[in-house]
Amino acid sequence: MSLVKIALAGEGGQGVQSVAEIIAEAAYNEKKQTIYIPNFGLEQRGGVSIAFIQVSDERIGAPKFNKADVVIALSERAVDRTTIYSDANTLYVYDQSFKIDEEQLPEAKKVLGIPAIDKANQELHPRVFNIIIMGAVIGLTNVVSFEAAKEALENRLGYKFEKNPNLRELNYKALEMGKIMAEESLKEGVAK
Repeated sequence: MSLVKIALAGEGGQGVQSVAEIIAEAAYNEKKQTIYIPNFGLEQRGGVSIAFIQVSDERIGAPKFNKADVVIALSERAVDRTTIYSDANTLYVYDQSFKIDEEQLPEAKKVLGIPAIDKANQELHPRVFNIIIMGAVIGLTNVVSFEAAKEALENRLGYKFEKNPNLRELNYKALEMGKIMAEESLKEGVAK
């Protein structure tokens, strides 16, 4: 695998930073080089939270990047904040719970919409929306194996799973659902 650069953005409270941490842990556990940089601003007061993740089999040269291979925006405001990280080589993904105007569309190789929030609300539980997104990141990039992601998820949330074993199954379903949605969206994707 060559270097993969991911920018993940959403509203504060959507779990963007948790997803990035779990992906970085899974990559580390697979003996890959990984860097995760959180962008903390006013997200606790309703602002946009951005996580920057890099994963590679080789040494990563710089902690920051200007353009991402994959950008995932989970809200309209996240779209506004992340277009600068997208260019003609970027796969740009957004949640279909909101509409992107033609003028808002970033320069990208491909723009994909996935119904993560709707799927979480209708089929699972709103609280696992971010785990669906994590599955989507894995389905789009293959930066970590599905098993490594489950192991990192277990490491991060195992104490909650012990208290409520149904949560484990719910989170694993969400992870699988996100991976499948991303893979299907890639096949059907809307090329710009």
